[in-house]
Amino acid sequence: MTDDLGSALLVRARNAIAAEFGLEGRPEPENAALAEPGATFVTLTQDGQLRGCIGSLEAWRKLDGDVRENARAAAFRDPRFPPLVRDELARTRVEVSLLTAPEPMTFTDEADALRQLRPGIDGVIFEVGRHRSTFLPQVWESLPDRREFMGHLKYKAGLPPNFWSPEVRLYRYEVQKWKEST
Repeated sequence: MTDDLGSALLVRARNAIAAEFGLEGRPEPENAALAEPGATFVTLTQDGQLRGCIGSLEAWRKLDGDVRENARAAAFRDPRFPPLVRDELARTRVEVSLLTAPEPMTFTDEADALRQLRPGIDGVIFEVGRHRSTFLPQVWESLPDRREFMGHLKYKAGLPPNFWSPEVRLYRYEVQKWKEST
């Protein structure tokens, strides 16, 4: 993947949000990878603070459509935030993460799983029963301790931070990310 692809993804993400406000977007550079299946997360920040983050964990649609839909979802449908308003767009920064396919982890218990995690590299999907959550690798920047990272991941899934069960399934993935400059 190249910086050219990153530029193409960032422009498409911003343009998808701008179009919802009836604003004209920037010219969109072409890239052959946009026609291939891809999984993205779009993260929106304002003054360094999270303002929305929505994405796909698996590549089930073309990369072009995936980044556009996730940008709109991050701006207008992230349940943690009110929908973005037009006046916020200029101060909102867009980051796009392109995910590798999730790989199942094999472990004997929580301690073994924690030992295998690679801070700053692994994005993690946590699943047990109907509970599911994920953190992108970028979350390690604010939660560098493996146990704390896992505790917050469980909490995000609606479980207590000290929860563990033999039925827990973990998957890891990596990302290539691009962020708009300020």
